[in-house]
Amino acid sequence: MDDPANQFIEIAPDSPTQHSIVPQEKNGKPTIATIEYELLSGKPYTYTLSELKFAAHVRHKQIPPAELKAHRQQLWDAYFAKPYACMRASPLTKKYGWGAHYDESGRIAIYPVESAEYKRLIKDKDIRKFSAMRSKKS
Repeated sequence: MDDPANQFIEIAPDSPTQHSIVPQEKNGKPTIATIEYELLSGKPYTYTLSELKFAAHVRHKQIPPAELKAHRQQLWDAYFAKPYACMRASPLTKKYGWGAHYDESGRIAIYPVESAEYKRLIKDKDIRKFSAMRSKKS
């Protein structure tokens, strides 16, 4: 799958919030949303979608660094043998109030729905826009 470029994912039309929320761990363990948030907020425009999904998978499954170093390509190939969801299906855009922007190189940054940058990206006519997926069928 090619990584998207020059597009913006708006929060879902049925998002339960109109203000961004930092996702929290569940039962003392990080969720995919928590991990994606930490990766994207800590290093905006560093990860493409596939890099983000793989990094989140590695952290979520707690794959040891030595194993990752020794078997990175095999782990990558195994993870991407199945389809994976795009940022339109991410909990960040569906329920936590974060928009996801892909730059020209397909690298992602997230913006809180209430921010000036989110509003600027919504109005930018040169960026393709998509809504995050609804949580419930209409």
